[in-house]
Amino acid sequence: MWAEIETKIREAQIALERLHYLPEQVSAKEFCNYLTGEKFSEDTTTLRDVLGNEYLMIHELIEISELKKLGRKINKRTIVKSPKSTIYKAHFTAIEKELSYALLKKDYFWIKVRLRQHKKSALEGDPNLPEELRPRGEEILRKFRRLVAESA
Repeated sequence: MWAEIETKIREAQIALERLHYLPEQVSAKEFCNYLTGEKFSEDTTTLRDVLGNEYLMIHELIEISELKKLGRKINKRTIVKSPKSTIYKAHFTAIEKELSYALLKKDYFWIKVRLRQHKKSALEGDPNLPEELRPRGEEILRKFRRLVAESA
C-alpha cells in the first residue's frame, strides 16, 4: 500500500507543476494518517476514494501541504487539533487548485459536481465554517461557476 500511495503522490506532484504549485514534501505515512485520522466533519471520503481519483489526490496533497506551510504536524489528529480556520484555509486553497486543474483539463462535469458539493457541505450546512472565511468560500463558488459558464 505504501508504494501505491507514494506513486500517487508523485503523480499528483507532476500534475501540480501545470498549476505552478510546489507542494511541501508529504510522505506516504503522513498522507495515510491524515486521510484516515479523526475529523470534525461528516466527510465520508475514504483513502481508497482519494487514491482512485486524480482530482481528489491533488486536493488532499495541497491540503496537507498548506497545513505543513502553516506549521501543522501531519498525523491522525491534525484536523481535530488544528484551529478550524487553519483547516478551512487549507481546504479552500485545495479546492481552488483542484478546480483550476479540472479547468485546465476542460473537465466541466467534475467542476460542476464539486461546486455542488462545496455549496452543500461547506457553505450551506457546515456549522464549523468560521464566518470570516465564508466570503472566500462563496467567491470560489462564484468564480468557478463563471469560468464554467464562459467555457460552455
